[in-house]
Amino acid sequence: MASDGTVQVSLIHPGELGPAEITAWHRMQRSTPSIDNPFLAPEFAMAVGLFRPGARVAVLTEGQSSIGFFPFERRRLGAGAPVCGWLTPCQGLIHAPGAEWEPREIIRGCGLSSWKFDCLIVDQQPFKPYYLGTMPAPMIDLSEGFAAYYEKLQVRSPRLCKELGRKTRKLGREVGELRIVADSRDPRVLHTLMAWKSEQYRQTSHVDRFGEPWLVGLLETLLATRGEGASGLLSALYAGDELVAAQFGLRNDDLLVGWFTAYDTRFRRYAPGLIHLMRLAEEGAAAGIRMIDMGGGAKNYYKESVKSGDSYVAHGIVTTRSVLGAAHHARSALTWSARRTIREHPGLQRAANEFLRHSGIASRVWGRI
Repeated sequence: MASDGTVQVSLIHPGELGPAEITAWHRMQRSTPSIDNPFLAPEFAMAVGLFRPGARVAVLTEGQSSIGFFPFERRRLGAGAPVCGWLTPCQGLIHAPGAEWEPREIIRGCGLSSWKFDCLIVDQQPFKPYYLGTMPAPMIDLSEGFAAYYEKLQVRSPRLCKELGRKTRKLGREVGELRIVADSRDPRVLHTLMAWKSEQYRQTSHVDRFGEPWLVGLLETLLATRGEGASGLLSALYAGDELVAAQFGLRNDDLLVGWFTAYDTRFRRYAPGLIHLMRLAEEGAAAGIRMIDMGGGAKNYYKESVKSGDSYVAHGIVTTRSVLGAAHHARSALTWSARRTIREHPGLQRAANEFLRHSGIASRVWGRI
């Protein structure tokens, strides 16, 4: 299928990517730091394609040259979403340096009436007219090593560091000697993490993401993935023989993007999630990780306390000039306006959360407020 301009759009299933396309994809990522993210790598798109029937990759060409790749999912009524939907913490179009494209032409070439995004990298200027807003994504900067990072954290948050040290010693003394496995390959640890997370969703009346078999299968596949652009990274914190916290994310050469984090609630008084994050940062820095992306979304006290700074992601929607496109845009604009209003007024946020919990709506929908 081709667009009306000079950029040609050909659609394939992620599983149809060949060695030449994968090599070109990796080369484009290495050439532009902002898109060198494991969730934008071909390995991630191919893994998702095993479980999501609507997953596609638009191969963009100009003349005889490939200039980009656009992974997406086709939904009902011509609606498009990032590959893996809003679960994906980084979204965008992979492109060669200097490549130009018009988003409406791309989605038209994909056979879509709209493409909705919520964690789009903000460096991609062609998408800027379609933003409905931006939000910060906290980062831990390990480029100078863990010691330099932690020294700055002690200056900025001395009380937090003092309390964290006390709880770390207390956990080791009362439960067992602490150790971290920074790159576990044990599927039992992954399934324990998912069980903890499912219980957390149930306790907060949110939808249990791991009630979806495809997501369980995807994480199992990614755990075994070791690729040039993306590798699954499962880390685990133990106190003695007790597994107390775990995290699963994706890593490329020097970037770790966290995805799912949980801990055994029996040990919550020790702040095991934060202890785990600090131990992971220390081990990760020694293993070549220079940045930990903790993801966007609602503000979290601990993320805000330990971050070095923020990157930014955008939410919005690209639509074609069609009736369906206009309908998708109107619906998205109203939804984001309501979410922004609620998030900016704590009283409304508390009331909305109470309503969702008591009504059961939160356990039946995939939306976020």
